Amino acid sequence: MSLYPLDMKSWPDLAALDLLVAVADHGSLSAGARSVGMAQPNASRSLSRLERHLGVGLVLRSTAGSTLTPAGLLIVEWARQVLDTATRLADGAATLAHSGSAGLAVSASQTVGEHLLPTWLAVLRHHHPDCTATVRIANSAEVVADVLAGTSAVGFVEGPRPPRGVHSTVVDNDELVLVVPPEHPWSRRRRRVTAEELTGTPLLTREPGSGTRVALEEALGTPVLAAQELSSNAAIRVGVQSGGAPAVLSRLAVTEALAAGALLEVPLSGVDLSRQLRAVWTGPRRLSGLAADLVDVAQRSGPGHR
Repeated sequence: MSLYPLDMKSWPDLAALDLLVAVADHGSLSAGARSVGMAQPNASRSLSRLERHLGVGLVLRSTAGSTLTPAGLLIVEWARQVLDTATRLADGAATLAHSGSAGLAVSASQTVGEHLLPTWLAVLRHHHPDCTATVRIANSAEVVADVLAGTSAVGFVEGPRPPRGVHSTVVDNDELVLVVPPEHPWSRRRRRVTAEELTGTPLLTREPGSGTRVALEEALGTPVLAAQELSSNAAIRVGVQSGGAPAVLSRLAVTEALAAGALLEVPLSGVDLSRQLRAVWTGPRRLSGLAADLVDVAQRSGPGHR
């Protein structure tokens, strides 16, 4: 009897799953297709095949663009796990195949991992062509746990202050912004939203332990009211675009959606939502080797060097 009860031929195409996640991350089919290097007609056909394969509708197509269905949002979150596992498999196999080359285990918060780390690693590989990096994307609390457990040589987090029990250094600055769908009442008001109003408003938010939520609650001085907790910035962004509750996210996570008009930024009054992104590690206070080189790349890519 097979150890694998599922028919492997019935599994969805990883490239199609990668495209679906890219559509969620970038806010539109065209932007998602560009990010994975696929022509838009091919991308549209790929998503249609994936919908037929899974038997559920994933994307709502209209003249205004493409948005994910509720089923699509769920599939995206499961797809992230599948793609992460596939990446670990490929990275692990590459490490075995190049056992004599240098390796680096990195953990990163979602904001850093989705929007900054890929560029940093590309620069690192330019200087160290034989370097193999194993990456885990998690929330900031889990990143610190990875570093403390020794499973990652260096981590990148986004909380409001340096985590306890680890060494840290600032690599970049970030800003959280309040976003709403275009039809939301806040999109038409002339007055800024106050801290008290934001505190009393249910929000789409990340789970406890995420750097974004910790930073927001620190700025407000009180826990947020959660209309719904979601495990990724992309899921929150798509939820807001679909007419859900407001959300506070990193500007890095909503730049394209703001530029496309899919989301609108609402100015705030009396709330400082700036924050610092940090590298964290244990052991000697001074980093060395590939971990030190990666942190140096991150700092050189930050403000004043872009």
